[in-house]
Amino acid sequence: MSESGSRAEKLDATDELAGLRARFVLDDVVYLDGNSLGALPAAVPGRVEDVVRRQWGSLRIRSWDESGWWTAPERIGDRIAPLVGAAAGQIVVGDSTSVNVFKALVGAVRLAGGPDAGRDEVIVDATTFPTDGYIAESAARMTGCTLRAVTPAEVPGVLSGRTAAVLLNHVDYRTGRLHDLPGLTAAVHAAGAIAVWDLCHSAGALPVGLDAHGVDLAVGCTYKYLNGGPGSPAYLYVRRELQNRFDSPLPGWTSHADPFGMSPSYAPAEGALRGRVGTPDILSMLALEAALEVWDGVSVEAVRAKSLALTDFFLECVASYVGEGRVECVTPLAHGERGSQVALRCEDAGGVMKRLIERGVVGDFRHPDVLRFGFTPLYVGFADVERAARVLGETLAR
Repeated sequence: MSESGSRAEKLDATDELAGLRARFVLDDVVYLDGNSLGALPAAVPGRVEDVVRRQWGSLRIRSWDESGWWTAPERIGDRIAPLVGAAAGQIVVGDSTSVNVFKALVGAVRLAGGPDAGRDEVIVDATTFPTDGYIAESAARMTGCTLRAVTPAEVPGVLSGRTAAVLLNHVDYRTGRLHDLPGLTAAVHAAGAIAVWDLCHSAGALPVGLDAHGVDLAVGCTYKYLNGGPGSPAYLYVRRELQNRFDSPLPGWTSHADPFGMSPSYAPAEGALRGRVGTPDILSMLALEAALEVWDGVSVEAVRAKSLALTDFFLECVASYVGEGRVECVTPLAHGERGSQVALRCEDAGGVMKRLIERGVVGDFRHPDVLRFGFTPLYVGFADVERAARVLGETLAR
């Protein structure tokens, strides 16, 4: 056994989270793509069967009350809240990330006063995942604002009295760079603007601290590090102090103060419920609720510590197994600037990833030349890391 293999055995033997792997349905594949789609939690199939056969099949419409379907969006939101550093009553689950970005960004401009208050500019992360940029452009146009795209590092230098809202990603989807949420939020607030954060690549992988850092609005998906399943519903966070002023651009009937009153005029519900829109997508929502049970007794701080240890070890193994000059790491080495993935640039990255997958190491490829490896500490071990780096070295050597 190699020196790295021996180290992996020792690290796995002392890993306090190692037992969590049994909470997932896994095989002998090294799965390093949980930053795109998390693995299946073992409790989900049985729960979904109960939802379909008993709650829907037998109870039918009674399940809106008797099975708690109607309150699922806020109940599951409260389940997510501690994973992102939020108190209960501030997160509602439902719709896609894209829809929630739209709600949050238009709502942010309205909270800031918009063009009528001289706040006529929206700032967006220039390196963002495309959908955020598309929606930011549309939201700015619809609210009478102009859009400025800059890198997160450039944000403090372009903030002004014209800034209405700033939409940023906590972790860059391509490079895995962790951005300074506390510092950037404080800078946005100093300019009198509203801070909106996309947590898709951080929630469930590292502490976020929404309440502690005074974040105004936040959105995130649940199918990555939260393992909610393909297309599982996203969530919207509205800071408690802003909830009575949050004006959603999608005032659907389930966010009405009296949804079954069927009034022709809209009156918003109290609290985070203002973020609801239409009928909850119950099947996927309750699958997500079951998936979140894997977090019982797990601290996000322990997950973060293991995440950094895994990515550190992966980089060490890559240095040991991969020939010099074959790959270039584009993920920051500093812990304070690293999410829970490692991105490596190499020639023919798409072909390399295809060959890795054929050999049982699953990551993904981002155009034009980036290999992405995501590390979900709940089920990835150090032996997985060593094997992935070793197979990468062998693949590139060929």
